[in-house]
Amino acid sequence: MSISKIVKVRGIQEILHFTTNKGMLGILDSHALKARHRLNDDARLEYIFQPNAIDRGKDLKYLDYVNLSITQINSWFFSRSAGSWHKFSDLWWCVLSFTPKILEHEGVIFTTTNNIYTGVKRATGAAGLDAAFAKNILQWHGKNISRHDELPHNMTTCNQAEVLYPGEISTQYLSTIYVRDEDTADELAGQFGAVNHVPVDIQVKAELFRELG
Repeated sequence: MSISKIVKVRGIQEILHFTTNKGMLGILDSHALKARHRLNDDARLEYIFQPNAIDRGKDLKYLDYVNLSITQINSWFFSRSAGSWHKFSDLWWCVLSFTPKILEHEGVIFTTTNNIYTGVKRATGAAGLDAAFAKNILQWHGKNISRHDELPHNMTTCNQAEVLYPGEISTQYLSTIYVRDEDTADELAGQFGAVNHVPVDIQVKAELFRELG
């Protein structure tokens, strides 16, 4: 079965990535969601770069990949990023939704769980994507996750499963941006004008940000 067929059969409609207002401004300014490794080399982003994670020392081999999720964001990582590491910073958050077409691009890697866990399995192509929906997923020795019948068909077995996209993703594949409230939506709309980026659909979806309290 091909990647496009899996996407269709499972009803996968969104590939997600969360970021801050600073990250969003950089994405719009450069017309691309860039891997962390490339942010350090972009002079235009030098003063607005704000990483979601404090430390990426455990996955240094993958710093030139963008981390995304299928259908549902990594709630554990989002909670740590927004509710702990950046809790008292002057930031707001948004969730970017990309078309599933990007899953078919060359070099995309699929993981069964968080890329830093010892039990993670990584693979490319349809087999890699299919593995993220397996009946049982090993996170690390002694920690397994089983797929329950109530889990929607388009959600990965482990919420921390990742899509690793090489290099950068053009914003031409960005279909929707979710924000917490109307005030944030207005500020985000202003960013589009500030950097002269073609507007993208903005939707208020407060339930995505429940980890913020």
